[in-house]
Amino acid sequence: GFNPGSTLFISPSGYGAVAALCAVTTTLSGASGCVSAMFTDTIIGMITEGEAEYDLTMAMNGALGGLVGITANCCVVEPWAACLIGICSGWVYVLSSKLLVKLKIDDAVDAIPVHGFCGAWGCIATGIFASTNRILFAYGTENTGGIFYGYGNLIGVEIIGVLCIILWAGGIMTPFFIGLNFLGMLRVDPVEEKVGLDISHHKGAAYALDGPTAEEIDAYETSHGEKFKDEA
Repeated sequence: GFNPGSTLFISPSGYGAVAALCAVTTTLSGASGCVSAMFTDTIIGMITEGEAEYDLTMAMNGALGGLVGITANCCVVEPWAACLIGICSGWVYVLSSKLLVKLKIDDAVDAIPVHGFCGAWGCIATGIFASTNRILFAYGTENTGGIFYGYGNLIGVEIIGVLCIILWAGGIMTPFFIGLNFLGMLRVDPVEEKVGLDISHHKGAAYALDGPTAEEIDAYETSHGEKFKDEA
C-alpha cells in the first residue's frame, strides 16, 4: 500500500495505471525477497553445517528487504525486473546480515541489512532496470533509463546519491555516537545487556519466552542497587 499510495492521485488519466504497476512490482519484489533470503540461508547452512534449516526470521526480513529494494523504482520497472530486484535483495540481506555478525556489529533486528544495504541496492537497481517507457509514462522524462535499456546516466546519478546519503548520515551521526561513547551512554552495562532491556526498562521479556534465569535477574537487581519487582 505505501508505494501505490505514493502516487497521491488515482482519478486523473494515467495515475491509476502507475499505482497499479507499483502494487504489482512491490508485491513481486517482496515475495521474491522472502523466498530468496530463506533458501539462500538454508543452502549456506547446508554447506557449512550439513543440515537444512528454514529460518522464519530470514524469510520475514527477506520480504522486508525486497520491499525496501523495490521502493526506489516501483513505478519505473517491469514486473520481471521486480522479481530480479527482489531475489537480489534477498541475497543482499543475507550476506550483509552475516557480515555484521562477522564484524561483531550489534543489530538485533537487522535494520542495517534491510534498510541500509537493501536500500542502497534498490537505488542502484533503478539505474540498472528502469524502463525508458515507464519513466516517460510516470514522469514525462525522455532519453533516460537503466543499463538494460542502453543508458548509463541514471546509474551514475544513483551511485552518487547513495554515496551522498552515506556521507550525510555518517557525518552527522559519527560525532553523536562518539560523544555518547565518551559519556558512557552508548551501551548499557554487561549485566543489563544480558538480562535484556525489555526486562530492565519494560518489565517483561519480548523474545525469550522463558525469560532470563533467576540468577541473571538477581545479578541485574544487585548491580542496580534495588530489587526488581515483577508487576506482571
